[in-house]
Amino acid sequence: MLTPRFSVALAAVGLAALALAGCTAVTTPQAASTPTASAPAAVATPVTEATPTPKAAESESCSSLSEVSSTDGGLYWTRRGTLRDLGAREFARGEVTVDAEGLPVTYTVEADDVMAVVAERLCAYPTLDSMNHRRDIHPGQVLWLTPDPDSPWIPYYGPMDAPAGFLQIPYQQAIESAGAAVDAGDVDTVRAIWHDTLKPMFTDQGTIAAVQSVVDSGDLDALRQLFS
Repeated sequence: MLTPRFSVALAAVGLAALALAGCTAVTTPQAASTPTASAPAAVATPVTEATPTPKAAESESCSSLSEVSSTDGGLYWTRRGTLRDLGAREFARGEVTVDAEGLPVTYTVEADDVMAVVAERLCAYPTLDSMNHRRDIHPGQVLWLTPDPDSPWIPYYGPMDAPAGFLQIPYQQAIESAGAAVDAGDVDTVRAIWHDTLKPMFTDQGTIAAVQSVVDSGDLDALRQLFS
């Protein structure tokens, strides 16, 4: 049986234990719930058609050069490929005439024109001077750009069957004189130059017959192709 004094002591020990427990217990606070930020609502961006970027202007150039050639040994010539007029430029400022389809037919030479630049402007084979029976070009000269394949053409530098030692200069001078007469519409002078000077310089009878036929006809366009 516990004595009163022991009972009081025991009760005191119990109270002290309870007090100590109250001092050491840590109350863990409930974690605060942090609200999660909601993603911002997507803003609709209006979609507009992109403004088309203007295409750079295609540089005017010749895709290929047209050229004059013969398939029968040289008496009848034709143009292969299409001429284009890319516009006047330095050293090629002459006037161009065109056909119903807008394709160049003739070119009138201006002062300071250079044959190679004229050919570049027209996408033409660069021996336009030879085709027009000239060593050079001069202001006012009309260059014929596309020969008639049904009409004969004779070369400026001498007959194609010219023998060694052929007198080229007198031949060229006669060609140029005949060409000047054609441009002036003087058919009689053309005929005289042909009969007296040029005809004896040819030996091929087929060429002589073809040229003689044109000379006899007096057709200025056909004569121009022969001599001018």
